[in-house]
Amino acid sequence: MGKILVLDELTANQIAAGEVVERPSSVVKELVENAVDAGSSRIDVWVEEGGLSRIVVRDNGSGIEADDMQTAFFRHATSKIVHSRDLFSIHTLGFRGEALPSIAAVSKLECISSTNNNGLGRKLVIEGGKVLSIQDISCSQGTEITVNELFYNTPARLKYMKAIQTELGHISDYIYRMALAYPHIAFSLTHNDSELLRTHGDGQLLHAFAAVYGTTTAKQMIAVEGEDLDYKLKGYVSPPGLNRANRNAITFIINGRYIRNFTLNNGLLQAYHTLLPLHRFPMAVIQIEMDASLVDVNVHPAKWEVRFSKEQELFAFVKAHVSKLFATQTLIPSGYTASANPTVPAPKQVQEQLKWETPNVSDTRKPSFESYREIDNDFEMKEVRENVQKWIADEQVANQTTSVEQPRFPQLEPVGQVHGTYIVAQNEQGLYLIDQHAAHERIHYEEFYEKFGNPEPISQELLIPITMEFNPTDARIIESKIPLLAQVGVVLEPFGPQAFRVISHPYWLPKGEESATIEEMIEWILGEKKGIDLHAIREKSAILCACKASIKANQALTNLDMMKLLERLAGCENPFTCPHGRPIVISFSSYELEKMFKRVT
Repeated sequence: MGKILVLDELTANQIAAGEVVERPSSVVKELVENAVDAGSSRIDVWVEEGGLSRIVVRDNGSGIEADDMQTAFFRHATSKIVHSRDLFSIHTLGFRGEALPSIAAVSKLECISSTNNNGLGRKLVIEGGKVLSIQDISCSQGTEITVNELFYNTPARLKYMKAIQTELGHISDYIYRMALAYPHIAFSLTHNDSELLRTHGDGQLLHAFAAVYGTTTAKQMIAVEGEDLDYKLKGYVSPPGLNRANRNAITFIINGRYIRNFTLNNGLLQAYHTLLPLHRFPMAVIQIEMDASLVDVNVHPAKWEVRFSKEQELFAFVKAHVSKLFATQTLIPSGYTASANPTVPAPKQVQEQLKWETPNVSDTRKPSFESYREIDNDFEMKEVRENVQKWIADEQVANQTTSVEQPRFPQLEPVGQVHGTYIVAQNEQGLYLIDQHAAHERIHYEEFYEKFGNPEPISQELLIPITMEFNPTDARIIESKIPLLAQVGVVLEPFGPQAFRVISHPYWLPKGEESATIEEMIEWILGEKKGIDLHAIREKSAILCACKASIKANQALTNLDMMKLLERLAGCENPFTCPHGRPIVISFSSYELEKMFKRVT
C-alpha cells in the first residue's frame, strides 16, 4: 500500500493558514484588501484585544453573490484571475484564493453579504473550517466579516502571539498605510471601543495624511510629482527639518499596493543626502504608477515585497525627482517652538511613541512601552478629527506660494553675533540665526567636493614627504587603495614593509592640517566595511577638509566678515544644512515673534 496520501480539505486549509494567517494583522490585511477590490468607498474595522478576541471588517462594496457565498470559502476560489497568464499582470490586491478558507480554518467566522440595496442578503457561519449554517437575511449592500477567537483550534500558533499592544501596533500600522494608499476610501479603525483613526475619503492624499499624522505635520509636507515613459510619481515628502528616528513614516505605494522595498527607500534617502543628520529619516508618502508587467507581486507570501524589472531605473527616478524638488525649495526651519503652538497628537504619533525596535526576524517590531491604553488616554481622537475637519473646511493647503517669486535663499542683513558662534540677521520677513561654523563648513564642502573631482592639475609634490606607519594588516589594505587615493590627488608610495610616504597632495588642503587630514582619510578607508568607490572617498575627503578649514565656535567676526559669509552661503547649491545634515539657518517670522511676545493671538 502506498505511503503518500492526499490531505483532507480541513488539514490542507490549516496548513495554508500557517502561510497566510501569521497574526491578527494578517486577517485584517486580507479582509481589507478584499473590501478594496470590491470597490468600497467606506471600510470600517473593529478589533478587540489586539484582534485575538474579535475582528470585524465591514464595507459597502459590491458584495458576494448568494450563489457564490459558500464557494468563496473553497481553496483557490477567486474572482480575480481566470488564466495563469493573469498572474503576470496583477491589477487587484488579492488573488490567491486562499485567504478566506485559511481564516475560516482557524477561527469562528461569520460572513454577511449583499450585492444590492433591496435589503436581501445571505449569512454564512463557519467554525474551524466547517460550515455550520447558511441562510438568507436582511442586510444592506456590502460585506461584513466577523472573525472570533482567532487560532482557538491551533493552540501552538496562539501560544506564540505577542502582547495585545504589539498585535494592535501591526494592525494600526497597516490600516494607516491603506488610508494613505486609498484616500478616496473612508477608513475607520476602532480598538476596544476607542477610535484610533477616521479618514474622510474625499480623495485628497494630504487630508488622509493629516488624519494619520496630524494637521500641523501635514501642513509642512511638500508636494512632489514626476513622470517619465515608465513611471508616474506623486505624493508628499517632509522638509529636512521634519524628520524621525526611524523609517516608519516612509510609505511607498505601487499601483495602489503598500510595499516595502530597500531600493525605493534608498532612492528617497539619497535625495536627502547631507540634508538630514545621521540616523534621522524623512516622512514621506509616495504613490508610483507603472505598467503591471513591470512589477512582480508574487515574491512574498503576504505581498509586502515586490520585484521590479527595472529596479535601478526606478531608484534613479525617485532620487532625481525628490532631489529636483529640494533644489527649488527654501529649506529653513522655523525656530518657533512646538510649545508655543501646541497641537493635539494624531493616531500615527501614538505609533511614534511606541519606539519600534527590531529584535529578530519572526517578531519584526516590538513596542517598548507597557500599555497601549496609557497612550490611548493621552489624546482625544475627537479633537484630532475636529482639527482635520476644520482644516479641510478652511481649504488650507500645505506649501501655498504667493504670486511674487522669492529668492531661494533670503537676502539677509547681519546685525550681530551671539557667543561668537551664531550670526544674528534680519530682513523684512523676520529674524534669522545662522550657525557660522555650519555655514562655513557647507561653503568649504561644496568647494572641496568640486576640487577633489579634478585633482591632477592642482596636486603638488612635496619637498619633504610625509611618512606614515601602520601595522602589517592595515598596510596591505592601504597598498591596495593607493590607486583610489591617487584619483583624489593624494599620491602614496611604499616606504618599507609597513610604512608609506605621501609624495604629493592637493595644494589647497587646509593649511597646517595636511598631515592630519590625510591620516583621517586613510583611517576612514581602513574602517569602512562596505565597498569604497571614487564618489565615497571624494565626498568623505571633502567633508574632512571642510570641517578642518572652517571657522569654529567662539570666534569673533566683524560685520564685514559676516556679510561675506552670508553672501558665499547664498551662492551654495544647498545653503540650508552642513555636510552632516545639521541646519545652518533657523528663522523666526515677524508674526511668530509677535505671537511669542503676545502682541497677537
